Amino acid sequence: MNEPTVSSLSAGRALPVVSSRAYNASIAFFAFMAAVGVAFGLHAMYAGHEAVYNCTREIPWGLLIATYVFFVVTSTGLCIVSSLGHVFGFESFVPVAKRAVFLSIATIVSGFMVIAFEIENPWRMAIYNMISPNLTSNIWWMGTLYGVYLFFMAVEFAMLQMNRHKAASILGLLGVLSGIAAHSNLGAVFGLLGAREFWHGPYMPIYFITSAAMSGCAAVLLFTYIAYKTNGWQMSDRLKSSLRAVAYTGAFLMATLIFFDIWKVISGIAGHPPGKYEATMALVKGPYAFNFWVGEVLMGMVLPFVIILGTKGKSVPALFMAGLLCVIGIFFMRYDLVLVGEIVNPFHEYGVLDFPLYLSYVPSFHEIMITIGGLSFCAMAFLMGEKMFRGHLAEEHH
Repeated sequence: MNEPTVSSLSAGRALPVVSSRAYNASIAFFAFMAAVGVAFGLHAMYAGHEAVYNCTREIPWGLLIATYVFFVVTSTGLCIVSSLGHVFGFESFVPVAKRAVFLSIATIVSGFMVIAFEIENPWRMAIYNMISPNLTSNIWWMGTLYGVYLFFMAVEFAMLQMNRHKAASILGLLGVLSGIAAHSNLGAVFGLLGAREFWHGPYMPIYFITSAAMSGCAAVLLFTYIAYKTNGWQMSDRLKSSLRAVAYTGAFLMATLIFFDIWKVISGIAGHPPGKYEATMALVKGPYAFNFWVGEVLMGMVLPFVIILGTKGKSVPALFMAGLLCVIGIFFMRYDLVLVGEIVNPFHEYGVLDFPLYLSYVPSFHEIMITIGGLSFCAMAFLMGEKMFRGHLAEEHH
C-alpha cells in the first residue's frame, strides 16, 4: 500500500485514505456478512423467535442481549474517552477524539441492529415510546435515553467535521451526560430485578459505567492501530503519547474492575445468599468458570494490565494487543453477566425430580449469525468511516 502524503492540519484538509483492493474487499466482505445477519434476523421474525432462538421462558435473555450490552457499553465508553479531549480539555485525548466519536455512533447503531432482531416486534418500541410512555419502566428509559444519546453524538460528529468545535463541545457534553444516564439506567435494568439475586443491588449501574470507560479505552487502542496499519500511516509522537494516556487510563480502570470482581465474588459467597451463591459458584468453578477466569479475568483485565505496565505504554503493537485482548474479554464479561444471572434453577431447592441446579443455554445458529452480522456491520462502518472521513484527523500524519 502506498504511503500517503502529509496533509497539514492547519490547512484544514484531512488526509486522503489510499484505497486498495484488499481494503475495498474487506468492506465488501463485512457488508455481505452484515446483510447475512440481517437476513437471519428477518427470517427469525417470520418463523417466530421460539422456533429459531434457544431462549426459553426460564432463560429469556441470551446471546443477542449480551451482544447488545457489549455494543452499547463500548459506545458509552468511547463517548467518555472522546469527551475527555474536546469537552473537558485534556489535551492528551484530543488526537483520538474524532475517531472515538465516530466509533461510538457505529457501535450504538450495531447494538440497535442486534436488539431489533431480539425484540419480536421492534417497531412497537418506536411507536409506543412516544404515544404511550411508561415512565416507571427502565426499559422505556433505556430506549429513550439511548435515542437521545445517538442524536447528540451524531450532531456532535457533524459539528466536528465542520470544525465548529465550540458547538461540538456543547453537544459532546450533552452526549456524555445522556450516555452515562442511559448506561447507568441499563445497569438498573439488571440491578432492580429483585427476582434475579445475582444482578440485584445498587452495584450494577456503577459497575456498568466503570466497565464502559474501560471498554472505550480498549476500543480506541484496537481501532486506532488497525486504522493506521491498513492505511500505511506512521503515527506521530503526539498520537503515540495520546494512546499511552488512553492505555494508562484503561489500566487504572482494569485495576478498579479487578477489585469490583473480587468483592462481587466475596459478596456472592459469604453467608451463602440464596440464588446469588449458586450463580457465583457457576462463575468460580461451575459451567462458566472458563469464561470467567480465562475470558473475563485473564484476557479482559490481567493480561492487558500487565502488557500496558510492562511496556510502559511505549509499544504501539503491544497496546494494540492489550486492546484486542481486552475487547475479547469484555465480550465474555457481557455474556457471563447476562447468562449467569438466569441459569440458577429457582425450583432446585425444593428437591423436585429432573430440576437441575443450573439451567442450560446454547445459542442457536440464528442467534450466532445475527451476532456475527452486528459485529460485521460495526467493522464495515469503521472501515468506511476511515475512507469517508479521511482518517478522522486531529493531528498530522507522516
